[in-house]
Amino acid sequence: MFKKILIANRGEIALRVIRTCKEMGIKTVAVYSKADKDSLPVSFADEAVCIGPATSSQSYLNIPNIISAAEITNSDAIHPGYGFLSENAQFSKICTENDIKFIGADPKMISQMGDKAKARETMLKAGVPVIPGSDGIIKDIKNAKKIADKIGYPVMLKATAGGGGKGMRAVYKASDLQSSWESARNEAKASFANDGMYMEKLVLEPRHIEIQIIGDSKGRVCHLSERDCSIQRRHQKLVEESPSPFMTPQLRKKMGEAAILAAKAVKYEGVGTVEFLVDKDRNFYFMEMNTRIQVEHPVTEEVINYDLIREQIKVAAGISVSGNNYEPELHAIECRINAEDTSKDFMPSPGKITNFHVPGGHGIRTDTHVYSGYTISPFYDSMIAKLITVAQTREEAIFKMRRALDEFVIEGIKTTIPFHLKLMHDKNFCKGIYTTKFIEDFKY
Repeated sequence: MFKKILIANRGEIALRVIRTCKEMGIKTVAVYSKADKDSLPVSFADEAVCIGPATSSQSYLNIPNIISAAEITNSDAIHPGYGFLSENAQFSKICTENDIKFIGADPKMISQMGDKAKARETMLKAGVPVIPGSDGIIKDIKNAKKIADKIGYPVMLKATAGGGGKGMRAVYKASDLQSSWESARNEAKASFANDGMYMEKLVLEPRHIEIQIIGDSKGRVCHLSERDCSIQRRHQKLVEESPSPFMTPQLRKKMGEAAILAAKAVKYEGVGTVEFLVDKDRNFYFMEMNTRIQVEHPVTEEVINYDLIREQIKVAAGISVSGNNYEPELHAIECRINAEDTSKDFMPSPGKITNFHVPGGHGIRTDTHVYSGYTISPFYDSMIAKLITVAQTREEAIFKMRRALDEFVIEGIKTTIPFHLKLMHDKNFCKGIYTTKFIEDFKY
């Protein structure tokens, strides 16, 4: 087992990893930017190293500085969390070259799954259902028009190096294709320095359902059931739950088997997620594979009583996967609490938190790195907490979430708490009737 792990991240995920490491008797090193010097991960880690100024490119994305921090602290492993360098093949490769274990996928796996066109091709060969679309990267707009005509409108343009909804455009008619093509490519180039595009048939009224998987170095892969991530805005998830209210035992079995096929196709080692779109007739299609821990991993942890970070670290250390395939025994819901003003189209709301009180009670979990007096920086993602409720039934989990949101006090900045409260009282949401387009018609 590792003696010391450096956490190459910030915020709640850095604190989450530190807590599990301490429970495992592993020393921790927090790296931080100058903007995060007063953060809880810095306070709670055994050691802390400043790796640069506030901007991510000079700190949390600065590979030489992170490797140097690992070397001077004699860290034998690096946990990248999610975001930042967690799916960076070059970072994974450099860690290995410096005899530091990267707690995540190896460079080949990241490259295979990170490039959406390559991932699609790999899944086709593995027999995993995929959405009809282009065979790899589209050469030019002329080629794009031919493919769109062949598969039929509506279609979805996607950046091959995409993520977080960047470089994606839904096109409903031929006359909109060229302008969508140009804007998607420009956005992809600006976001990922890669303007490669591919195309898929647009699935109408879909659910976004993902399967949590874990694989070890001996080739064993298990699935840990599903999460429904359909409540999202501009392709950014807002609420996640498990089990999905749309799921059936037969569909779970099929999707779980497909997720395992996907993982075995790339000889996957570590914790990951296979994401699917599921249409109204419960046909499912591979969307992408995330080769890292997910923001919403606590939902899975709560319904199957399984510490995913602990298992991720154990697998990285060469220990076999614990357990078999799982089915959820309880129901859990996670609301992402963001520092955003929902009355102003979710505009970021950085600033100082003047009062902070987290809810408590049975079946309530709050993952956060903030506290009263903490200043939310404008330099990073606006998520400041994850509120998770778990109960015997979905209805009980919703009622528990309402109570928890009522108790959650964050003053000094605007947050998404009022939005979530309204959502938890929405009749259709409470009935489990929603798709990825739900928020477009939701009056918040």
